[in-house]
Formats: sequence, structure tokens, C-alpha cells
Amino acid sequence: MSYSKYNLRSQAENALYIDGQWHSGTTTINNINPSDISDSIGHFSQASAQQLQQAIDAAKTAQPTWEKTPLEHKQRILQAIGDELIARCDELGTLLSREEGKPFAEGRGEIYRAGQFFQYFAAEVLRQMGDLATSTRPGVSVEVSREAVGVVAIISPWNFPTATAAWKIAPALAFGNSVIWKPANLTPASAVALTEIIHRQGLPPGTFNLILGSGSDIGDALIHSNQINAVSFTGSVDTGRKVATATAPNFVRCQLEMGSKNALVIANDADIDIAVEATIMGSFSGTGQKCTASSRLVVMDNIHDAYVEALIDRIHTLKVGHALEDGVFMGPVVDGNQLKSNMDWVEKAQQQGAELGCGGEQLTLSHDGFYMAPTLFLNTDNHWNVNQEEVFAPLACVIRVTDIEHAIATVNDTRFGLTGGIVTQSLRSSALFKQQVQTGCVMVNLPTAGTDYHVPFGGRKQSSFGPREQGQYAKEFYTIVKTAYQRPY
Repeated sequence: MSYSKYNLRSQAENALYIDGQWHSGTTTINNINPSDISDSIGHFSQASAQQLQQAIDAAKTAQPTWEKTPLEHKQRILQAIGDELIARCDELGTLLSREEGKPFAEGRGEIYRAGQFFQYFAAEVLRQMGDLATSTRPGVSVEVSREAVGVVAIISPWNFPTATAAWKIAPALAFGNSVIWKPANLTPASAVALTEIIHRQGLPPGTFNLILGSGSDIGDALIHSNQINAVSFTGSVDTGRKVATATAPNFVRCQLEMGSKNALVIANDADIDIAVEATIMGSFSGTGQKCTASSRLVVMDNIHDAYVEALIDRIHTLKVGHALEDGVFMGPVVDGNQLKSNMDWVEKAQQQGAELGCGGEQLTLSHDGFYMAPTLFLNTDNHWNVNQEEVFAPLACVIRVTDIEHAIATVNDTRFGLTGGIVTQSLRSSALFKQQVQTGCVMVNLPTAGTDYHVPFGGRKQSSFGPREQGQYAKEFYTIVKTAYQRPY
């Protein structure tokens, strides 16, 4: 296998970035390519509790200086970060695909999108305007402005290691906050690559800090700190609860993006080709390891058989293989633990009575990696565990329903509410769905996976907690509103 060898720091062991300097940690972890476990990307530092505290102290010291930095200077810095990410999307996309396992086209696309986040918030730097109001008291003026929250802790996941981090880091910096970033331990190389780009822009030392470490160790210490002002977290519901519990006693503001169990409705009048392609992209791209993936396929009676037949035929055409091989649609899952969990869910689904339509097996390919066949279950019940718990796998279940009302009720019958989609040619059905589905994002004739960077993103129920991410709505989390009254002498 040939691929561009991204020139990581001369020693990946010096991968911690604290107060404007690179540091080694107390221990290291081996970063393994899930497409080929014989390929080690490097051994990456793990921070100590003392180093975490150094980062917090540095961020507290730097934040007031960064907040007062002239707007045009901030704008140029964020623009430069975005421009470099986009210019190097082939190189950095290769690195991302190598360590995370998504096919190169998706890895490249993620880096490009990360660059767009920085470019967007570079422009937002120059759009920070307040409001004037007329007071109820004669002679009194009112000004409403926004200020930075302060020190923001960002905890990002492995499935979108650069994009999810970017849509948190960019607004945090744009609105004058300092940042402590703890990425997932499964994808440290992408974190170091992004940090190197940020480092070159000359931010005040301490404005941005990268801390690598386990969630149970460094992550836990970070969320319990009373010296941070906000935590933005993306991950599981269980961990999200821990973040909320840890931050509440210190009155630290909290933003959580957590689990999902997204449904795609296939209406009786759906175009089968559109329905199948929306399913393929929603359920199996990214190896199903997306919080927006379509894991429940809610199919109406009259189209059920034709749709299922066409979908299975299409699944059989999907090439599974090394993330950097040409023509691969689906790479490996991220690691051995995830693969074991996925195979356990296959067994559980069959025990509950699901009929295996296709897939369901671990694959042995020319490279020793964590490969699984795209899997479809038929004749499933919405109340089964496989349809109620987030699986995070290339695994989707067909649930049969009668009409649009039955479909909407089924979509809403879950503790999650991130995205929901429908494929239909009916304006009535699409209108009902948009009005009544209990999700934060709604897709019509589109995959449930795939969102724009300039509009809000987030869910309902146990999928999300706190203000929305992305677009202008991001300022609700990363800024504090100040109302000033004044009476002239």
C-alpha cells in the first residue's frame, strides 16, 4: 500500500501543545491504522494531571489578551487556518483516513469542510455587533453586547476527528475565548496536524492548547475543573451525563452532542432510486460511524418489497476495503473493540427475531484490519434493543409501517432526536413530517447524514443538551450577553 507519509512532528511523543510550546507526556499510546493493523502511525504522548493544569493556567492567562486582539487580526488568523486546511486537504485527508478508517474521499472531504468552518467563523469575527434599545426610563440609553465566556474545554470524538473539532474550536476562538482541546485517543495524529497549523498563526501563547489523554483520566479532570468556564462535548450519552454532572456544581456552562437513533422513512410514493441512494449514503458511508447515520429504515407497506430488493442489490455492489484503496466505498470500523461490539449487535438482533437480509459477518481481506460487511436486517420491531440503542455500525434495520401517521409515530418512538428523514413525492407527507417529527434536523429526499456548516446543528431529547452548534447560533454558547444602562451627566 502506497500513500503520502504525512510528516508528523519529528517525534510524535512531543505531541502536547501547552502555552505555545510542544511537550512530551508521561506515557505514550500506539496509533494503529484500522485498515492495516501492521501499520503504526506513531506513538503519541499522554498528558499528566500536572500538564493539564499548566494548560488551564495558560489558557486563563492568555484569554483576556486574545479577547482584546483587534478583530481584523483575529479574522486573518482564522482565515489562514481555514485556507491551509483546504490547500492541504489531499495530504491531511490521507492522514485522517489512515488513522480513522474512512475512505480517502470522505477523509479529504472532512478536511475541506473543517477549513470551511474556520473560513466561516473568520467572517463571523467581523460581524460581531451589539444592539441599542430605548429604555423605559427617560434619558437612559441601553446597549446590549456579547463578551467571551472565557476558558473553553473542547472534547471531540474520533469519528470526525478534524471536522467536529473545527466546528467547536473556530467559534470559540472567533468570539474571543481561549481553548483547551482534548481529542479522542483513537485519532491523535489528526489533532497534532491541526494544532501545528494553528501554532503557525502566532496566537498569544496559551490561547490554544492540545492535551492528549484518556477520557477517564485527563477528560475527567478537565470537566471537574472549577477554572474552566464552558465545556463543549461530543460523544456518548453516558459520557455526556458525566460531563453534565461534573460541570453542574461549578456552574460551568455545558454543550452536549450525544447519541442518536435516526430514522429514514420510505413513503409509498418514494422514488426507489432516490430512496436506495439516500439509504446507502445515510446508513453505510463512514462505515455507519456517524451520529447522523440512518440506522432505522421505516418503510411503508406498498413499497416495502420493491425497496428492500433494490436496496439489497445495491448493498452487494459496495466495495469494502483499505481506506486508501481506489474504489472503496466502506473502510474498516475504527478498532477491535468497536468491531466486537458490532458483531455482538448482529447476534442480539438475530436473537430478538430479526431476519438477516445481507451482511452480518466480519470480513477477512488482504490487509489485516477491522472489517465488517454492510448489514441489513428485515422484519424488525421498533421496540427491540437494536432499534432503540445507538449501535454505531454499518447496520440498518427495516421497520414496516402502514402510512405517514404510523411512520411519524415510529420515528418519534425513541429517546433520541438528532436527525430524521423522509423520501416522498408528496407535499402533504413532507409537510407533516417536517412539522411533527421530533428531531433537531429534518431531511426530505436526502440522506439523514450530511449537514451544512452555516446553519445550526443539534438534536432533541437525549441527543443534545444546551445551545446549538454551527452558524450564527454558535454565539449563544461561546458568548455571554451583557446589558449596559447609561444616563448621561
